[in-house]
Amino acid sequence: MAFQQGGMGDFSSLEDSDDGGLNQSNAAEKLLHQLSMRYTTAKDSLAPHKAGRWAATIFCFMIYSVRVYYLQGWYIVTYALGIYYLNLMIAFLSPLGDPNEGRGEPSELPTSEQDAAEFKPFVRRLPEFKCWHSVTRGLFTAWFATFFSVFNIPVFWPILVLYFLALLIMTLRRQIEHMIKHKYVPVSLGKPTFKGKTDSM
Repeated sequence: MAFQQGGMGDFSSLEDSDDGGLNQSNAAEKLLHQLSMRYTTAKDSLAPHKAGRWAATIFCFMIYSVRVYYLQGWYIVTYALGIYYLNLMIAFLSPLGDPNEGRGEPSELPTSEQDAAEFKPFVRRLPEFKCWHSVTRGLFTAWFATFFSVFNIPVFWPILVLYFLALLIMTLRRQIEHMIKHKYVPVSLGKPTFKGKTDSM
């Protein structure tokens, strides 16, 4: 009888420890959910302030550049940031549903003269707000990496600059050729307005 009571006591203590672990995991999940909701709310509140968002990001990028210049290191991190920005630029300048990719999505580019005559605003593959968010997040990730010496890989930085410029030129050339081929401009200036004939007396 004593053995059975001791055994029941052991099982109840195991159940209590399991409940404690579940409560801790639930509390951690609730905390992460609350932080995620607050971050999303703060991010959404910045959406209307386009000029202010980009100005703050450019200012932070200037501070990052000064930091890298005075530290004389972390060039590979800056190079990786530049390649990431180059990919974002391609997505920002590309239309949604690119016909060259062969996806099942309908193309937003005109496929006939009738479609070209009809006004259609340019729809980007990467919207402006998501582009800004990715640019800012990448900048702060690179900034965070400059606090760790493990990312300070010694490289000859002029070679990285030349290689990045070559990639930039090739990418812009390919993008311009794509724009000429499909006859689109990655800027939407609004629906054109036409003036009617003036009545002559």
